[in-house]
Amino acid sequence: MDFELSPEQKAFFKEVKEFAAREIAPNTEEYDRKGEFYWEGWKKMADMGLLGLPFPEEYGGSGAGALDTAIAMDAFGAGGGDAGMSLSWGAHTIIGAVPIWVMGTEEQKKKYLPPICSGEKISCFGLTEPDAGSDAASIKTTAVRDGDYYVINGTKMFITNGPIADLCIVMAVTDKEKGGAGISAFIVEKEFGGFEVSKELDKMGNRTSPTAELVFTDCRVPAENMLGKEGEGFYGVGKATLEWERAIMVAPAVGAMEANIERCVQYARERKQFGKPIGKFQAVAFKIAEMKCLLDASRLLVYRVAWMKDQGIPAMMEACVCKLFVTEAAFQVASEAVQIFGGYGYIREYPVERTLRDAKLGTIGAGTSEIQKLIISRLLLGKL
Repeated sequence: MDFELSPEQKAFFKEVKEFAAREIAPNTEEYDRKGEFYWEGWKKMADMGLLGLPFPEEYGGSGAGALDTAIAMDAFGAGGGDAGMSLSWGAHTIIGAVPIWVMGTEEQKKKYLPPICSGEKISCFGLTEPDAGSDAASIKTTAVRDGDYYVINGTKMFITNGPIADLCIVMAVTDKEKGGAGISAFIVEKEFGGFEVSKELDKMGNRTSPTAELVFTDCRVPAENMLGKEGEGFYGVGKATLEWERAIMVAPAVGAMEANIERCVQYARERKQFGKPIGKFQAVAFKIAEMKCLLDASRLLVYRVAWMKDQGIPAMMEACVCKLFVTEAAFQVASEAVQIFGGYGYIREYPVERTLRDAKLGTIGAGTSEIQKLIISRLLLGKL
């Protein structure tokens, strides 16, 4: 077993971390307060090649693979890169494009992946509905065949990038008698008509990543835009993306832990109470030690799943363990960071306040912590 990153990977981590610290982090507070997407930063990320990292060069990507993509996302968080930007990046590249790469026809890949990689077009993923969250197979959005088209009707909720998306991978029921096996996936462009952003959502954290409710009303989608075969949407797209979503897409949370630890170390050295730096007090020092343990364990879990993806090894269990541990750890580290900063950690002047708000989403999105525990227990015990 070799846990060492190559010199090139270490240099890449350093490059992305410095990029995030220089180009993204200084603007985060302003855009978080306004709840606005940072377009200039997005363009800089595209210019750096971050948006198309895992995809083959023939489709405009970098051919970086899962591990290098995870390294970049980790480094982005470590550089203090805006969690909202990394969320939009993940929704765009991972769940909004990996399904096209894995399941799409050659025509679909050539049409959609290059503008996604360049950032010219922004993608999103539409599965969750107002009444279908953890029970994702209970979606009610329908797609009815009408000649060379499918007509989609329904509502999607909590869609990251929804307000700014040029296209959306939409999951819809094509055969309600088959349950999850009757759900199909479609690449829907907003120009098709009947694609409406009905309500932009005002969130607690990740505020620079726009989120919306999307409504599809008699939206006519060419049959050639079906992703995979009819009925392959739920399980096919899930198989293609879940391990990416539950491991690589949470990599920025690992970097965010590193950034918080660095902030806490500096603060513990400089802040004095009772005549000495607070880092001299065991209560503070032990918190930082425990945060470091959570960071290292989280990074290993993410990189393990990413390595398995690159080797073509199934990683359902490992991805669920990763998602559960990393997101809970990130929230714990952010909470402890606020505690170490005390009253200053509770005000918006210091970024630890924002990281706590941002970290909470990780325990909810892409399958709640409770759902991860359910899946892990079933894989271990079977369906008793």
